[in-house]
Formats: sequence, structure tokens, C-alpha cells
Amino acid sequence: MNHLILLFSLFLTPAFADKESQETAQTFSSNSASHKRLKRDWIWNQMHIKEEIDTPLPHHVGKITSSVRNSNAKYIIEGEYANTIFKVEETSGDVYAFERLDREKKAEYELTALIIDRRNNQSLEPPSKFIIKVYDINDNVPVFVQKVFNGSVPEMSPVGTSVTKVTAVDADDPTVTGHATVTYQVIKGDEYFTVDDSGVISTTRADLDRENQATYEIVVKAKDAPGSSGDSSTATVIITLTDINDNFPVFKHPSFYFKVPENISVGGEVGRVKVEDIDEPQHRNTKYSFVRGDYRDTFEIVANPYTNEGIIRPKKPLDFEKVAEYRFDIEATDPTVDLRYFKSGGSRSISTVTIEVTDVDEPPLFTKLPYEFKVKENDPEIRTLGSVWAHDPDAAKRKIRFSRRRASPNGDYVRVSDTGIIQLPKPLDREFSSSYNITVAAQEILEDGRLSDRESHAQVQVIVTDENDNAPELLYPEEPRVCENAAPGKVIIRISATDKDEISPRGFFKYSLATEDSNFSLVENYDNTANITVRYGQFNRELAKIHYLPVIISDNGDPELSSTNTLVISVCKCNEKGNFTFCEERAKQVGVSIQALVAIFICIFTIIILFAVIALLILLRKRHKKDLGGLGRNVAEIHEQLVTYDEEGGGEMDTTSYDVSVLNSVRKNGMKPEALPSPYAQVQKPPGNITSGAGEMEMMIEVKKDEADNDRDLLPYDTLHIYGYEGAESIAESLSSLGSGSSDSDIDYDFLNDWGPRFKMLAELYGSEPHEDFVY
Repeated sequence: MNHLILLFSLFLTPAFADKESQETAQTFSSNSASHKRLKRDWIWNQMHIKEEIDTPLPHHVGKITSSVRNSNAKYIIEGEYANTIFKVEETSGDVYAFERLDREKKAEYELTALIIDRRNNQSLEPPSKFIIKVYDINDNVPVFVQKVFNGSVPEMSPVGTSVTKVTAVDADDPTVTGHATVTYQVIKGDEYFTVDDSGVISTTRADLDRENQATYEIVVKAKDAPGSSGDSSTATVIITLTDINDNFPVFKHPSFYFKVPENISVGGEVGRVKVEDIDEPQHRNTKYSFVRGDYRDTFEIVANPYTNEGIIRPKKPLDFEKVAEYRFDIEATDPTVDLRYFKSGGSRSISTVTIEVTDVDEPPLFTKLPYEFKVKENDPEIRTLGSVWAHDPDAAKRKIRFSRRRASPNGDYVRVSDTGIIQLPKPLDREFSSSYNITVAAQEILEDGRLSDRESHAQVQVIVTDENDNAPELLYPEEPRVCENAAPGKVIIRISATDKDEISPRGFFKYSLATEDSNFSLVENYDNTANITVRYGQFNRELAKIHYLPVIISDNGDPELSSTNTLVISVCKCNEKGNFTFCEERAKQVGVSIQALVAIFICIFTIIILFAVIALLILLRKRHKKDLGGLGRNVAEIHEQLVTYDEEGGGEMDTTSYDVSVLNSVRKNGMKPEALPSPYAQVQKPPGNITSGAGEMEMMIEVKKDEADNDRDLLPYDTLHIYGYEGAESIAESLSSLGSGSSDSDIDYDFLNDWGPRFKMLAELYGSEPHEDFVY
């Protein structure tokens, strides 16, 4: 066979070999110019060899030849795999492969052929490249690109619905018929799925139900050479059925029971009913509705989008005293179910719901909300507006007590009694507030008299209707001024008015001047404004630079009220264009209403009365002091002394122990004690000569004075000591300065001023004029 290939290559020598020979001949040099150049060629064709030849090595590939005729010629090859995989016989040019070739690893090899002179290794011919191609044999099994494939298809899909595609590759030469052709076959799960020659897997049944079986695992085989029994490979395909909404929800229980207190808030949760939907969560769209029962206006059932549960909520307050138990039927269905895949078993599920309402102690219930009363302002006769009423909704039917919680505006304007009567302690003023609001609380009175801690509230609004009790007041945007040379009819200012009362339905304010004896006139505009204009013209600034113009404004109310307001108009100098150039500063406008004048008069009168009362109190106090002074002069039994001493003698009837006449003798003889130091000095008084005849009483007095000088624990020296009743039979008579200080006494007490600071108070008392008043 190899010989046939070589002979065939001799006949199919490529044309480029002639050209290459010609170029080679031109490049060869000759040793003798006289010799004629010979034409030489490489003689071979493209070489081929089968892969995986099972005969012994080496394997003959082909032969390279040249037309060079030289007994010393030597063939060699060069290249990546030269002299390793491929070798050439030096003399014959036969090329051999010394390894078994694998086309899937390398399909062709490029080598370079050379012919040299073995004596000097000189090239006898230029090198030439040639290719050795490896022929393919069907020696590879198709291999899947991955071991496991994944696919998905909606459940209940029609027959032939595409699921996924598998791919296997064959490493053999695809140009050779049958070598790289891959065919597929489902060898496991073929009752549900099939595969075509392109590897596309599709369904063979239309009843694939995810709820019965969610995943399928099939095995696909790949092989080449159709019809042959060659080797093959397999791959696993996991097919998942995706969910569609083809199942209706079903209640988990045929009935549900709930217990709820009657004070549950509207919208609060009573309970939850549960259903089972075997579809996936995204396809659970349960809708709940009432089937039988008269309470669909009392409750509502809302589906929870996360759990698909039905939440029962009250739509209005529950009342145990009216309905203690509710019973009704509900149904669950899914309007989004695809009816094409509807299964038997019914499109809805029904369950019975029972709700028991338990009794709780509820707060009082007001019969009317809110409360509104109307009253005229400043009406002194209205004291009771009406009442609020609440009752105990429970079976106990306790009594109710009412109280006020909040008020707006804040203050004691509206009251509520314990029984709910709305009262006014004083008339209301609409100008202070047009409405008065209070919050009334109602509490049950328990059996022990205490108030329940549960209470309800009601809003009470008192609307004050307006009475015309405020006169209008003047408004003007700027200070009025007029040029001294103003022409008659010149508008000085436009005035308007405001009223704290509501605007009278009978029309506008009325304006008029209090006097017509002026150079001003008033013109009504009949739009609640009026113009003040110049009547005669030409003002004289020498006579008056400021004019006071009284304006009367009435409000057309019932009764009609008016006020007199004074406009202060300045007469100014103006230029030729009528612009003001100079104006005297003046007092601002004064507008005084009748009510303001009355208030001012009351204030003045109150101040006068207050001063009169104060003056009267001062006069009465002085007279009272004089009476006290006269009383002190007539009572001889009240005695006073500056110094306290322990010895009092032998008693009131004892006249032998002490000679009290010594006191009188000392006072009559004008004896003056020796000057003493400061009353707070601790210096012992030096002994001095005691006047003869003074007696023991004088000595005792001196001793007591010394003790007082040196004892700092005693009271201050000028303290007034008052002694009780001395007795009428005492020879010493009264020692009180009150009796001795009378106006009929002829004794001169000036000598007390010489006795030092200890007797300063006594000297002031006895040395004062008889008509002076003393404050003790």
C-alpha cells in the first residue's frame, strides 16, 4: 500500500517543484564556468499516516527523493518532531514514525527536508518543507460537556414542550463521514421525556403535576456512527416542574371558635382562619367571603398576604348586652386559578365561624355627641344652658357623676355639675371669645361610693351670639396733614372704622362731624369710609397750626352705638406743587369712646376714696394714742423701773425695814451721782463718798447699779421694766414715771441727763413737754 502511495506521488508532483528547481539552479555555484548547469528537483508529495496503527514500530510514512546524482548525498530532516517521532533513512530518504500518532492530539506535522554532501556537510540542494498528515479513525466516544444538566418546565404543559438541551462532543474528524456524528437517547425517564438528535429534551405527557412529583431525574446517552454498536457516554438531567395556580384553597378545619371581649377596638383582630393551598406562595390568592349569616356588616375577613390566613376584624363596636354570640359561614376561594387545569374537588371551601362576646365593665356612654349650646353675650339672666347625659351600658346600671376636665379658653367660664347641668358662673363676652369649649368626663359611681377609674368624655361647645355692645373705632392709615393754602374740596384723608362686634346686616357705618363750625367737611363714600375735605380753604398758621376735628361714628346696630374720635390735623407749609415742606410735630390722634370715659372716671373716683380712707385711719390712730396717754396719767398703780433688783424691803405694809423717803429726798435735794463710763464698760466703779443722810436705800441703789454695770447677761440698760400693783398703803407711793410725768408735777427732772447714758431714756421721758405723745 505504501508503495502505491509513493508511485502516485511521483505522478502528482506539484508544479511548484519545477519553479523551485529553477530557482535552486540559479543559486548553485559551479567550480568551472565551462561546465553546463544541471536541473535538479525534490521529488515527493504530501505524506499521510493513520493514527493509532497497531502494527509494530516504526511505521513507514513516506519517502523523500531528489534528482541529485551524488554518491555522497545524505538525507536529513529538521523540525520540532524531527529525529524524535520522525526519522529519515540517510541514503534512501524513507521517513519512519517511531511513535503511534493520535490525530486528536495533533493532526499534522510540518518538517524540513535537506540533502547534503556527507563529506563536507554542504547543501546539495536548498531545503524544502513538507507536511505529514495524520488520518482519523473513529476511535473517540462522544463526551457530554457536563455531567449533570438542569431544566424546568411548567406543570401540566402540553406534549412536546421544550425543557432543556444537552450537548455532547466527539473528538474525531468531523469531515469524515460518521466519525463525529452524535445521536442522543433517553435511557431513563423515557416515559415522561424524549430527546431529539440536536439534544433538545421535551415532554411526552400533558399530565405532569408538580403537586404529585416536583422533580424528575432522567439519563441521556450519546453515541456516534448511527446504526453502529460503538461506545457511548451518558449524562444526568434533573428536570423541575414549575408551579402554576391550579389548586383552590381548603379550610383546615370545618369550624372555628373565637372568644373576644366586647370592648375590642374597631379594626382589632378577633381571630384567624387557616386554609391549605398546595400551590406555591406566589400562587396563593385566597379570597374570603360570607356565605350565610346576618353579620357581614359587623365583621370583615381580610387575607394576610404572607400567611394566606383570613383575619377577622370587627367593623363596628361590639355590645355584649345586645349580641352575646355571632355565628356565620364563610367560604375561601381563589379567583386567579387557571380553569384550564381545574381539578375535581370543588372550587370553594366552606367553614363555620362562632364568635363569643364576653362582658367587660364599660365606661359610661353619652347619648349625644357633641353637645352645643348658644347664649347671648353679657346676658346676666342666663345661668343654666342645658345638660349632658350618659348612662351605664352594663347590666349594673350604675349612677353617673360628671366633672370638667379641660376648658378652652382656660378659665372658670363654663361649669358642669355632678348631675351634668351646664352652668355659667358669669355672663360671657363674645369679644373675648366667640366660643367656649369644655371636656366633660362621665364616671360610674361604684357600690362603695368611689368613682370608677374608667371614664368617657364628651365635648361641649358654648357659642356666644353677638350683641351690639361695642362702639366703632376710627381707623386711618396716616397722620392727616393739609396745606395752609389748600383749595376748597381738597381731600385731606380717607377715614374708615372697625367694630369688635359683628358687622351689622343693615349696612355701613355712619360718619358725621361733631361741629359744623370748622374749615373741614365730611363726605360719605358709602363703602364704610368717608373723606375729610377742606370746606372754605386758606388756613392761617398764625392762628392755629393744629386743628382738632371731632368725628362721630355710629354702627347702625341694635341698639345703635357711636363714638367720638378726634382727628388731629396739622396745617403745613407747602410748595407750589402742593408738597409738604414743613409741619410742626404734634400729638397723635386721640379717640375716646364713652365706655373709655366711664372707665377713666371710675378709676379716678376709686383713687380718691382710697386716699380718704387712708387719711381717716391716720386720724383715728393719733386719737387712739392720745387716749392711751391720758389713761397712763390717771392710773397711779402702774409703776416702771429701769433696773431690776432682788430686794423689795419688808413688804407693802413694812415701813421699818427701809426708809423709802430717801428716794424723795434724793430727788428733792437734786443730788447728782458721779459720772459713769460707757454702759458696756467692765470697769469697776471706784468707791466714792456717799452723802450722809442718804440712808440704806441709797446704798442699795448704788450697789444694784454697780451689779448692772458689770453683769453683761442682764437686759440692756435702757430697757423699760414695768412692775405690778404696788399697793395703796405704801409710804413710798408709786414709783411709776407715768404718774410723775403728769402736767401738774412741779419736779424738774433735768438732772437725769447728768446721770449718764443708762438714764437717757428716762431723762427723755421725764424731760418731755406735757403735750407730746409718746409711742411706747
